[in-house]
Amino acid sequence: MSDPDARASDDGAGGGDDPDHRAFWADSVADEVEARDPTDPIVIKGGVSPSGIPHLGHFNEIMRGYYVASVLRERGHEVRQVFTSDDRDALRKVPRTLADADWNLVGLGDVDAGALGRNLGVPYTDIPDPFDDCDHDSYGEHFTALLAESADRIGVPVEMLSNTAMYEAGEFDDVVHHVLSHADRAREVLGQYQDGVDDGYVPFMAQCTECGRLTTDIRGVDLDARTVDYVCSGLEAGGQQIEGCGHEGTATFREGKLPWRFEWPAQWQVLGVDFEPFGKDHAEGSWPSGEDIAANVLGIEPPVPMTYEWFTLNGEPLSSSSGNVVTVDEVLELLEPEVLRYFFVRNPKKAKDFDLSRLNQLVDEFDRFERVYFGEVEDPTLEAFAERAYPFVVSEVREERVRIPYTFAAVLGMTDDPELREQMARNEGHLTDDTPEWAVEAALARVEKARAWAERMDNEYNYRLQTDLPETAFDSSVEAALDDLADFVAAGHTGEEIQGQMYELPEEYGVETGDFFNAGYRLFFDADSGPRLGEFLGELDQAFVVRRLRREG
Repeated sequence: MSDPDARASDDGAGGGDDPDHRAFWADSVADEVEARDPTDPIVIKGGVSPSGIPHLGHFNEIMRGYYVASVLRERGHEVRQVFTSDDRDALRKVPRTLADADWNLVGLGDVDAGALGRNLGVPYTDIPDPFDDCDHDSYGEHFTALLAESADRIGVPVEMLSNTAMYEAGEFDDVVHHVLSHADRAREVLGQYQDGVDDGYVPFMAQCTECGRLTTDIRGVDLDARTVDYVCSGLEAGGQQIEGCGHEGTATFREGKLPWRFEWPAQWQVLGVDFEPFGKDHAEGSWPSGEDIAANVLGIEPPVPMTYEWFTLNGEPLSSSSGNVVTVDEVLELLEPEVLRYFFVRNPKKAKDFDLSRLNQLVDEFDRFERVYFGEVEDPTLEAFAERAYPFVVSEVREERVRIPYTFAAVLGMTDDPELREQMARNEGHLTDDTPEWAVEAALARVEKARAWAERMDNEYNYRLQTDLPETAFDSSVEAALDDLADFVAAGHTGEEIQGQMYELPEEYGVETGDFFNAGYRLFFDADSGPRLGEFLGELDQAFVVRRLRREG
């Protein structure tokens, strides 16, 4: 949200003056996929290693894939959107923060951190779930379940796949056999991208039957038996060596895995992947080698690629290890799913910041995007993009919908009284007698989310309107000024006019302006500060304000 005025055309497809420019970037990608004349179902893939908290950053791939899948389905294609949990990867370091089954973020002190430390080098699906009260069989399953739940909550139908399950079912057997049958060629290609690839390098990692760790120390390959002989010497991770137990054994192709640079293109072959989006880290590293391995080792065409820019969180990189993360569950407490989908519908090649403190700006952008679609706002730079992309962002296009401005929703959240909330919204004209009941309910649902945002940020909207009269004691001059203000409100003045009057009355009654405002805050919030009081009072029920200013209830 570092670009709050997201109206430039490059927030759509980002095509600039290109004659092939499309208003919506997903159409351009779908064109590339269709140009290859794929057979249905078209397969769109993403993936992640389940190393820690499933956070919002993981949804870059899921959402980019979702929009392309939606466009292709609209064009009549059958589409399979899959997301691999690379859960046969080894745990390389112990994360600082985890999420339990209820999305509570917890530190290592709340779990058996020692058990995690003892399982360095072990695949995620062979590490016990660190939370005893879960039904998950492993660390990897715990992570993957949370990710699947997040996708479901955003309304994205993704088929979650376990790499471990695919290996165990033999789905990788043939591609592993092919890679090891062409080991010389595999070494030659990989050597162009990775140091340490010598004549003894074998592109396979076996899992030790004794300690469960993965090892890269492969001493022999039996292609006919589809087995490898290994010594459990451990593996390198993050610049340090995770030691093995020294056991010597034999493992089948189903009891290990390909190294990542071979596994990624192997997934393309096994799953028949037609399109895969990925972050710029892969674009600069794994993609060039994967493309080369696909073409010159596996003999397949790599999928249509798309590189997306990462986004930052509150101005800093997302990082599970440092704890700078936000989960989908947390975000959906603060805004509607369609607003979150809007965040990802914008140009994937443009860097953005998801700033929780300025979440109101993102919601305002979405509301404007929606109004442009319905022709309620004119914006030539946004119209084509909104017309094309909006139907993919919402679950249903409904012109009668109502969006209460987010900051005003935060104001409404200062009271727990649902009737008062609705009356205030009607006073401001956001709801009318013609507003359908479903639209009233949906509009007011934003209030709780804005309230949660105010509490989380502890910002200027984090106050509670007191339904009962607080105990107060004011000077007679302050009470006289409050009574005068009550008469002014009763006369039907606007909030802006009330605000102005609150600056004039103190001088008339010989009261300090700060003391007068403090009296108002005490009466309505039982606090020493609050929102712009006059404007806020103008949004409340008039009879209630008059009674409160007169200290009558």
